[in-house]
Amino acid sequence: MMDDLPNTIDECIKILEENVDFLANLEMDLEDKKEDSLETDMHLYQLFDMVEDVHESSKLKRAEVNLIKRQEESL
Repeated sequence: MMDDLPNTIDECIKILEENVDFLANLEMDLEDKKEDSLETDMHLYQLFDMVEDVHESSKLKRAEVNLIKRQEESL
């Protein structure tokens, strides 16, 4: 019985290591779903603000990608 304990622990550690990425992604997905909620009774100006935020976010993301490409090219 005591001889099996180290082997059992090693197997458990191996299983955890194999699934740690899956568990991390699952946690992130659950957090994302919490943020995905429908807003009711929104005013038109709120929708315009949201569109503007998304547009600015995409511009920032594009700038980040371009910066990374330039840094890679300079290496």
